[in-house]
Amino acid sequence: MSHAEHTGVSRRRVLGGAVGVAAVATGLPAGTAIAAPRQSTRDAARWHGHAARVTISRDDWGVPHVVGESDADAVFGMMYAQAEDDFHRIERNYLVALGRLAEAEGESAIWQDLRQRLFLDHESLKTTYATTTPGWLRALMRAWADGLNYYLATHPEVRPSVIERFEPWMPLSFSEGSIGGDIESVPLSQLEAFYGKRTVPMTDEERGLLLREPSGSNGMAIAPSRTRDGRALLLINPHTSFFFRSEQHVTSGEGLNVYGAATWGQFFVYQGFNADTGWMHTSSGVDNVDDFAETVVTGADGSRRYRYGDELRPVTTKTITLSCRTAGGGQEERTFTTFATHHGPIVREADGKWIACALMNKPLDALKQSYLRTKTRDYAGYLRVAGLKANSSNNTLFADSQGDIAFLMPQFMPVRDDTFDYGKPVDGSDPRTDWHGLHSLESMPQAVNPRNGWAFNTNNWPWTAAGPDSPHADDYPRYFDRFGENPRGPQAVRVLSARDDFTPKRLIAAAFDPYLTAFARLVPKLVTAWVQLPVGSAQKTRLAGPNALLRRWDYRWAERSTATSLAVFWGEELVPLIIEAAMKAGISVYDYMAEHATAEQRLTALDSAVARLKQDFGDWRVPWGDINRYQRNDGSIVQEFSDDKPSMPVPFTSALWGSLASFGAMRYPGTKRMYGTSGNSFVAVVEFGPKVRAWAVTAGGGSGHPESPHFDDQAERYARGDLRPVYFYPEDLEGHVERRYRPGK
Repeated sequence: MSHAEHTGVSRRRVLGGAVGVAAVATGLPAGTAIAAPRQSTRDAARWHGHAARVTISRDDWGVPHVVGESDADAVFGMMYAQAEDDFHRIERNYLVALGRLAEAEGESAIWQDLRQRLFLDHESLKTTYATTTPGWLRALMRAWADGLNYYLATHPEVRPSVIERFEPWMPLSFSEGSIGGDIESVPLSQLEAFYGKRTVPMTDEERGLLLREPSGSNGMAIAPSRTRDGRALLLINPHTSFFFRSEQHVTSGEGLNVYGAATWGQFFVYQGFNADTGWMHTSSGVDNVDDFAETVVTGADGSRRYRYGDELRPVTTKTITLSCRTAGGGQEERTFTTFATHHGPIVREADGKWIACALMNKPLDALKQSYLRTKTRDYAGYLRVAGLKANSSNNTLFADSQGDIAFLMPQFMPVRDDTFDYGKPVDGSDPRTDWHGLHSLESMPQAVNPRNGWAFNTNNWPWTAAGPDSPHADDYPRYFDRFGENPRGPQAVRVLSARDDFTPKRLIAAAFDPYLTAFARLVPKLVTAWVQLPVGSAQKTRLAGPNALLRRWDYRWAERSTATSLAVFWGEELVPLIIEAAMKAGISVYDYMAEHATAEQRLTALDSAVARLKQDFGDWRVPWGDINRYQRNDGSIVQEFSDDKPSMPVPFTSALWGSLASFGAMRYPGTKRMYGTSGNSFVAVVEFGPKVRAWAVTAGGGSGHPESPHFDDQAERYARGDLRPVYFYPEDLEGHVERRYRPGK
């Protein structure tokens, strides 16, 4: 059936508009001023009760150490402290999660909002909160809302762009803290084409024709047998957009004592540790988001049914109404009639079939799992929490004070018939393609206390997670990996295999080891291509100097390295020449560049790299640190970069080239230098023992306010990979308290 037949979208203008003035730093448009959150006498009493039972101590890096009498008190203080540091990032995360971003950003966000609301219905979340959420979790969710609303009530100068009052059901919309949720696999262009009833071409990014900056992470767990002091170690190295998470220490009289990185607006530490256990999440290559091609039949009365085996089942219809900011600052309602089958919402059309998307939608269990893991005390306890099976997108690297280490895959893994290729839409009318329950935890690839003494993941396949003691691909369905290997994988194996006397300092050095495995594989092929040029040819003469520089290079990044600059520019010029062919062949870009790029393509890319360096910097021999820069101008969520403003050199490169320490940088309008916006963000190394010890650094600093001394006070440490001691115990914090206060004071 053609999508031109289905119901479209209606519009209704809403007079007035309920958006507030966003500070310039938010990056959101300004609107009409709003009042502070509405508060009742009961609200005020509850807020003040929490505040009286919470103490926040800011250390000399601005990190908040929150102490509450109960877990709910601690959550209240945790959210208040987050709001102090960057309220606008909290609000924006919930505008995205709730499908309300268009209320602030207008038409450009309407399809993103619709995608979100296809899977998360507000009324359903409210019902879940009121009827099935256990009392202990409801108390935390109320405290979450109270902490944010109390902050707004005590800071009238802070004006939300949209959300005037936070409600306790809202955390169910944002229950898992990874940088990109499963829902982002739904292409917005095709969602717009389907529900907007028009032809919208897929973007190059959606088609896979752009080499995207990796937004994953590194995690390493080392057993006592491979450490000098007989204590397990854990590397926490998320690769996210900068300033994506808040570094916090949160404790309570009910046993909560957790340190690490919390995604702005969430009341659980997503990547971190307590006194006994530590967990690091890395984006996984499992395939647990599937598309089903539905055969839809329209009846004479206009009703729609879809074929499933011998049945014709009714297509579910739902009306979704969104608000959208208008050019004049008001709000306009947009109403969509949406469709779904038992597989999931219809998200696009392809080859005359409606495509339904199936993904994990367990917000309550996801929120439980995200919080409860922070209170685990050993591996057995961590695994019991994992039994909720509500983690769909993340591998886990685990270590604990008993010396256990583990590599685990996402626990939400549907059982499927592996004779079907779930990498593309499967026939929804064939019952054999359906999901058949979830895999048990023990049936999935894992490495628990491997004999080699270490485990890791760099967003690569699981088949090298523990070296020779890794799970074997032949023992599992193919849907357990769709990423394959990446250049960071061999580099991780290289540094982990190099020694059996790791210390925290040596693990930090391994995490910043400068060897670039991609170029170690690619450059020799370039050198061979140059050697094979005819003697005396113009190109051979022209590229003699650049070829010699790369031939002598040790494949290690460094701030003053001119070879790093040339290699990165060469790689960036080579990718567009081969990416479409690589996609058609079903081969990774790295493998295609190494094994299938022609000599002509390699040399053409080097010519282009040399020309670009000369044009932008006057010479093709430019130190990498002169090009690759960190800059934080203001607190904007999306900032503008300028070569005329202060910046600092960063020696490490993008993870694209195999650097474990990742710095995703690019040129921006008006710049010649490259400025980073993603990669290493919060980095920590943890040593478990009778007492836990840790070292950490946060990109830039902990505060989103340019006037704060902690806006950029960690930038130099970040660029050097110089982690600072973490103050985990009261005796560690003593002498390092910048200020101590209660919320609202």
